[in-house]
Amino acid sequence: MEKHALERVKKGDTVEVLAGKSKGKQGQVMRILTKKGRVLVERVNMIKRHQKPTQNSQGGIIEKEASIDASNVAPVCPKCRKGVRIGFKLHDDGKKVRVCRKCGEELDK
Repeated sequence: MEKHALERVKKGDTVEVLAGKSKGKQGQVMRILTKKGRVLVERVNMIKRHQKPTQNSQGGIIEKEASIDASNVAPVCPKCRKGVRIGFKLHDDGKKVRVCRKCGEELDK
């Protein structure tokens, strides 16, 4: 498992999809599946599932997000407004932060 792909994305980040049927779409990371190396992005890679009715919920065909491999998403830089490669920088206090490789803008606030 490639850990470095998961290291670059965090829950709540806005990301852009780089490959697959949802290529070019942007959304927020809802969940990170660390053992599988995948991420769940809001309103991206939608699939349909047939759900049986239960006492709590009505059955039918529901649409939900499917996971995407972490290497197929790139964090969106707030300044560049598109998916960018990121690097890491150490602050004087020893804190490691993510930075945009194009403009140098910090992604961690």
